[in-house]
Formats: sequence, structure tokens, C-alpha cells
Amino acid sequence: MANASGFFSPSVPSLRGKIKPSIGVIGSGIWSTQRISKRVVCSGTIEGSEKISSSQSQLPRLVSKGCKLVGCGSALPSLQISNDDLAKIVDTSDEWISVRTGIRNRRVITGKDSLITLSAEAASKALQMAGVDPDDLDLVLMCTSTPEDLFGSAPQVQKALGCKRNPLAYDITAACSGFVLGLVSAACHIRGGGFKNVLVIGADTLSRYVDWTDRGTCILFGDAAGAVVVQACDIEDDGLFSFDVNSDGHGGRHLNASITDNEVDHAVGSNGSVLDFPPKRHANFSCIHMNGKEVFRFAVRCVPQSIESALEKAGLTGSSIDWLLLHQANQRIIDAVATRLEVPPERIISNLANYGNTSAASIPLALDEAVRSGKVKSGHTIATAGFGAGLTWGSAIIRWG
Repeated sequence: MANASGFFSPSVPSLRGKIKPSIGVIGSGIWSTQRISKRVVCSGTIEGSEKISSSQSQLPRLVSKGCKLVGCGSALPSLQISNDDLAKIVDTSDEWISVRTGIRNRRVITGKDSLITLSAEAASKALQMAGVDPDDLDLVLMCTSTPEDLFGSAPQVQKALGCKRNPLAYDITAACSGFVLGLVSAACHIRGGGFKNVLVIGADTLSRYVDWTDRGTCILFGDAAGAVVVQACDIEDDGLFSFDVNSDGHGGRHLNASITDNEVDHAVGSNGSVLDFPPKRHANFSCIHMNGKEVFRFAVRCVPQSIESALEKAGLTGSSIDWLLLHQANQRIIDAVATRLEVPPERIISNLANYGNTSAASIPLALDEAVRSGKVKSGHTIATAGFGAGLTWGSAIIRWG
């Protein structure tokens, strides 16, 4: 049975023959009492449908479907900022930054770049690799915490891609966990909604929310976009084996960028509000605030647990995976998680040194580079995990190709 944290269906032989074949949805997966396996499945009939003629029934006929990753792409701003460049504006050095974080360079958005253009470029590359035309997309999921419009950026990316059939496009806001949640959402739409081609984009421009006078945070972040195409397939070829997703609002105080009050004066808000009504207009968000020590403790504690949970649901062990691909936040976190999972350095995918923490873009960016370089090959199994503001964290066990 699929539960709220994965596509895992434990064997329940005692229930066979006692429950009529049916379909249900629980949390983040689909379950079927007709077929028990370690994959999410949908039975081909709905309980009671035998009593309704085909002309009477308006319910779609569901069939067992899997999903697989068939294309990836990425895009970066042209401006590169090195640790030495940062040492000119804050009290730091290349050695101080690289030893504590593993970061040496990062890309930063400039006037000619935008979140939309980066996302569209990454998406176009993913579609080209997958051999999918933009008009064949059923859904665009834009995983970002830095949209260029309050109401989201996904439809603008859809427009930039030239999609003529008006596929659904919406944003997912979960910071550095966003891309993993996008993968899970794509799988649910395919398995439960009959979608065939889903574009998942992870993109952020956190440099716009960085306090460039704070050496504790300005050294960490960069801008980028990455994308994958998730496609429906036969259940036997399923490439998303399991997942585990979580959040803890109590930890939000350790990593956030809250709305700030910028009033014209103390009595009248910038939109003409007096006293408490109408509500005052919030002009912007604060810069990123982070308690580095607490975020580190959270990551090295929760991320290995999440991956172990996902591996258990998939019926795999750490030695079964070909690659460990974590959100690129800090090399110390990546190393600590790998040590806990007993994954050797040669099976870790990391490009943190070149790009820093690119939030929701970090996983698809690193995946794209690994695929295009030939490191990740079709059939390889990857344990991936995102973690960050919220606090949110999630992992997925996937197969490439």
C-alpha cells in the first residue's frame, strides 16, 4: 500500500481474496488491492464498474503506469563570482570559504538574465534530450522560491517554450527541497492523472535575497536552473522506486527570508492604509537569515534517515545504488551524509565547488552535468535528497533513463 511517504506496497498475502480489487489514493501515492508489489500500481477496473455499462460510466479507465526520467538540461548566468571576488567586499578569503563550505565559485544573475530565460533554456535542453516537443507536454512544474511574479512563474516558462496546447503550469515553493517534491508530484500526476509528459524545473535566483555584506551567507548562494522530463511508461520500466518527504515548521526560524514592513510613515501604509485597515502593503522580503550550525545539525540528522527510509521502501540498500546525489548546500554536509550511508567518495555526485548552493536548481544541475559527461548512464540507480527552508526535506530513489 502506498503511504504518505512513498510508493511502497508491502506484501499482504493474508488479504488476498478478502478484498475486492479497487483503486484508492492515500497521501502521495496510489494503491491497488488487486496487485501487490513494491511499485505503485493502478488496477484496470474500479469497484462496482461491472454494474455500469460503458455508455453510462464517465469514469476514465485506469491502467498500471510507471514513470521514468528521459531528459535533462541546465542553464547558468554568465557572470561568475569567485571567492577572491567576494574577499574584495567582505572580510573573507578563498581558503576560509573553501575549507568551510567546499565552494570556490558561483554564478550570479545580471540584468540580461532572468529566472524565466534560465528556466526556459534548461527546459528546452531537457526536452531536446528526451525527444519531446513542447506541444506534447501535459504539465509544467516550476520548483522555485524566487518567482518573478507574486502569482508564480510557471505559466511564463510555458509561454517561453511556445507550448500551444496550454498545458497546466504551476509553481512549487519548497526552497532547496523543491526539485525532489517536483519529482514526486510529477509521478503522482502520471500515475493518478493519466499525464504522459511532465516537465519538472528547479530554478532559483537567491542572489537577489542575499545580504552581500554578511559573509556568513553571501559566500554560499548562486543562481541556476535545471530541468528533467518525466514520462509515463509501463510499470515494469518504472524509474521512481520510492520517496520520503517531510517538513517541520518549528525549524523555520533557522532559515528564512520573511516579509518586511516598509511603511511610508508610522500612521499611513504605502498603499494608503491607516491603522490596521486596509492591510499594509508589504514592499519586499528580507535578506536570507540562516543559523548555519542548526541547519547543519538538521541536515546531517534528517537527510540520512530520509534516504534510508526511501531505500527500505524500495527494497534496496545503500550498496545497491550507483550514485548519491544530494542538494549541493555544503561539502561538509554531503560528506557527513555519505559517511552515515557508507557511500564511498567515488559514488558521490558533486559540483558544489563550481556553483555554490543553487537551491531548487542544485540537484537537476548536477544531474545534467553527470549525464552529459557520461558519468551517469541509463539504468543507473540514484539516491537523491533535498533539504532546506521550511524546514523541509525529502528523498527519492530513481533510475536514470
